Amino acid sequence: MATELSSFAELKKAPLAPSQAPAPIREKEVDSQGRAYATGRRKNAVARVWVKPGTGKITVNGRDQTVYFARPTQQMVIQQPFDVTQRRDQFDVIATVSGGGLSGQAGAVRHGIAQALAKFEPGLRGAMKSSGFLTRDSRVVERKKYGRAGARRRFQFSKR
Repeated sequence: MATELSSFAELKKAPLAPSQAPAPIREKEVDSQGRAYATGRRKNAVARVWVKPGTGKITVNGRDQTVYFARPTQQMVIQQPFDVTQRRDQFDVIATVSGGGLSGQAGAVRHGIAQALAKFEPGLRGAMKSSGFLTRDSRVVERKKYGRAGARRRFQFSKR
């Protein structure tokens, strides 16, 4: 049991309590072909992502990212994990996405890329975690309820 201290002088001399154990050191997780795999999710979209060292080519559902995600904002979203970790044009990405719309799919690919990069280079995990790329955004569209025009909107009220 803990010893009782009666003065501040004794408190200074008392040994410090052992701090919490340090976080476990993560290891590199790659398959036999040298790729890191992760699943990314956003809204109703699910992305399966493989990351391997390369020239920066990103392929989504068999097409180049600029063809699949035509909007520059969606292309920017996909590049964010590489920009934060300063690894742009160092990894090739192959992703298959299904479900949801293009915005949700872009978010799912970003989530998958961040997870796969963290598995390929565990040292990058802190930078991506502080940027919020490893957290799955759980917001989804609320379902429509009966007696309502939408999820919460009511039909127009009429007194007569």
